[in-house]
Amino acid sequence: MNVLQYQDPQLQRAVIERATGVDYSRFEGDGVGFDYAELMASPPFSWEEVRRIQQAHKVGDTPLLELPQLTKMVRHMARPGFGAQLLLKDEAANASGSFKARRASLAVALAKRLGYPGVIAATSGNYGAAVASQAAMHGLKCIIVQEVFDSSGIGQPEILEKTRACEALGAEVVQLTVGPELFLTFLQLLDETGYFSASLYAPYSVLGVETLGFEIVEQTRALTGRDPHAVVVSHAGGGNVTGTTRGVRRAGAADTAIIGASVNLAGLHMASDHDFNRKSFTTSHTGFGVPFLAEPDRVDVPRNACRPLRYLDRYVTVEQGEVFFATELLAKFEGIERGPAGNTSLAAALVIARELPSDRTVVIQETEYTGAGKSHFAQLEFARRNGIEVRTGDSAESVPGTNIVIPRTPADMTVRDIDLPTLKKKFALARLGSGPTDADLEFMSAETGVSVEQIGQWMRGAA
Repeated sequence: MNVLQYQDPQLQRAVIERATGVDYSRFEGDGVGFDYAELMASPPFSWEEVRRIQQAHKVGDTPLLELPQLTKMVRHMARPGFGAQLLLKDEAANASGSFKARRASLAVALAKRLGYPGVIAATSGNYGAAVASQAAMHGLKCIIVQEVFDSSGIGQPEILEKTRACEALGAEVVQLTVGPELFLTFLQLLDETGYFSASLYAPYSVLGVETLGFEIVEQTRALTGRDPHAVVVSHAGGGNVTGTTRGVRRAGAADTAIIGASVNLAGLHMASDHDFNRKSFTTSHTGFGVPFLAEPDRVDVPRNACRPLRYLDRYVTVEQGEVFFATELLAKFEGIERGPAGNTSLAAALVIARELPSDRTVVIQETEYTGAGKSHFAQLEFARRNGIEVRTGDSAESVPGTNIVIPRTPADMTVRDIDLPTLKKKFALARLGSGPTDADLEFMSAETGVSVEQIGQWMRGAA
């Protein structure tokens, strides 16, 4: 079948539902909403079984590390009595080297249980290696579809390293140039092979991340005797925020603040051939983070299980140079070398911890493995070859796609807050229309974390 035939919405839905084993029509409501709670309860795994599956497949129970030198540095920069303790959840300890192993663990386990011969995932990131790793353990075939090249055939070193990792773990990798063919090729392969869709946005993938949030709370309590004050989560497509928060709440930490962090790539279009190689981050950036807040269901399943707007208490951005700087600080202060994208939350936490009293604890929610093309040295050299200016200076002078400005000192690092209340207001008004039902209002209240009364005020103000 020609790949262009997969532009047909009816064919898309039929392929997706066969490949995920989920009948999404079960969850649809009569108005703007759907039954999110029922969708999230649909994976056929008990909580105990989730933890057993992950432990049996080298996923989870990763260490929570104290960062005494970076905590000391933060307190030295903060005003007296301030500077929260920093803890780091070392997700590079998972078999595939990132937290994405948690998402892949249940997707591949479900594929095995349901009798699919293999799994397919569309990703240019760590998720491909995670799916390949889990497929190898379960004895399933695996295909990873990647956007790798611009139209000149040039690929980013980070993506090429992930290609290598996927192939080393036994996957077949289908490499594409940037553009809309990624989703269509993914659908065609699902249809032709009969493989399972290991979608990042399915409920079983998000359930796998809940163990991460749960472990953070358990380990922080054991280490400090209290719940973390805040967990800083790298945010892109929303699964990290959604799964981690649900796990934190499952553990009973109702007052722990969830702070999302993304690399600022404002002005760069993620599907642009021109912009593709003018960014040094392929994940944890605003090119995914902001659109997934505003339009979460624009994914490879009819209803996205990742709903970050429901869960974020705060959302901040950092610049590319600040994340590379944080990567160096972690290596040179704590002796821990990890990949830059996973250090997005670290860069934000180094600033946020300065704002908090010294008796508080901030957990940096993830790390990722590094090496070869994932190294920040490789990324910076690639940026220079593509005409990006790399220099030290004031991060406020950063212009994504033009320069990468690395701070002179840790005290020069900052975060910039995204206006979540305005985002929530726009989100609600764009979907509710002029005559919402009570059910519509209740759904939108849950989607935004805002009261029905507040939404009513927004609507009256917009009338």
